[in-house]
Amino acid sequence: MTKNPSRRDFSAAALATIAASTLPAPYVWAAEKKYDAGASDTEIKIGQTVPHSGPGSLYGVLGRVGEAYFQMLNEKGGINGRKVKFLTMDDAYSAPKCVEATRRLVEQEEVLALYGSLGTAPQTAVHKYLNSKGVPQLLLNTGASKWNNPKEFKWTMAGLPLYPTEARILARHVLSVKPNAKVGILYQNDDFGRDFLGPFKKVLADAGGTAQVIMEQTYDLTDPTVDSQLINLSKSGADVFYNISTGKASSQSIRKVAELGWKPLQLLSAGSTGKSILSAAGLDNAAGIVAIRYSKDAGPGPWENDKDVVAFDTLRKNYLPNIDPDNTIAYAGYGQAVTMGEILRRCGDELTRESVLKQAANLNGFHSPFFLDGVDYNYTPNDYTPMKTLFISTFDGKDWRVSDKPVTE
Repeated sequence: MTKNPSRRDFSAAALATIAASTLPAPYVWAAEKKYDAGASDTEIKIGQTVPHSGPGSLYGVLGRVGEAYFQMLNEKGGINGRKVKFLTMDDAYSAPKCVEATRRLVEQEEVLALYGSLGTAPQTAVHKYLNSKGVPQLLLNTGASKWNNPKEFKWTMAGLPLYPTEARILARHVLSVKPNAKVGILYQNDDFGRDFLGPFKKVLADAGGTAQVIMEQTYDLTDPTVDSQLINLSKSGADVFYNISTGKASSQSIRKVAELGWKPLQLLSAGSTGKSILSAAGLDNAAGIVAIRYSKDAGPGPWENDKDVVAFDTLRKNYLPNIDPDNTIAYAGYGQAVTMGEILRRCGDELTRESVLKQAANLNGFHSPFFLDGVDYNYTPNDYTPMKTLFISTFDGKDWRVSDKPVTE
């Protein structure tokens, strides 16, 4: 027979309820800690794959800057009292190597999440795998349109302006300054190149005018040079050159245009606008190039006294003195590391993969230290477009001159 609860029982229950509701926040959080693989009371383990070797090794600095940033954070106490263990692995910009490295990070290292990995083709190779495992694949260094698919692939989010957005804005710019343009295009022969190509051509076609693409040339990442492609384009009669390339191919093509004495209006993909790429081409050779901009430059120039640029330079001097002050790829890596740190900070003590994804998908309005004023992340749970406000800019031989008014799509 069940006894009726006594007045003492009721009083004890009431006191327990009151005590729980009035405990300081840290005590409440302690009772609600939630962890997935890669997280504990003392550590958060995250990973990344980038090309530390091979044709894309220029971008390996993204990982080295991430290591430096999280080392700095750990020396200051970490994130919410936990140290961050960051593993940046070499995929050599190779899909098979990316698969191998990613599987190791997930299955052996058991990371909580991946962020800042690079390349459309390598990341496509692990896209379905990471989504099937429910592992966040965040802030990708690729702007392929496929990453904006939260219904079918909710765990994957781009970190760069989406390539179609960038291409459409550049095409409209061409129509405004050269309505009768004859366009020659060099593009990387993979999903990266084609994601720019189609939307750019469609804007010209939909305009119904005389502007048109008159020649297309492709290159593979393994090609030693792009000289023959540039010679063909220079002879085509094109007065606009859309350079959809990355890394050394960007530098080579800019330099070759100058060597050939060809003087088209040059358009360059935003991912190749860093000073390190332009310096390799010769800054004078890059004068007049037009590109989308959404970020500041590191090093001497118009942003050298910007507080975020100064913070990056302090990190560089203290942890990576061999990196040039104007390495904007490194600065981009800094911006993404800060953003990933913010995502983890917002998770508090709920360090599950679902929580990491939730915080990333609600970054709308967050301003990365890499971004120009007026540009913020635009992620929402139903739209993974990283940013929608961009600027047209022109390189003057020393710095990028950013337009006064941004363009929002």
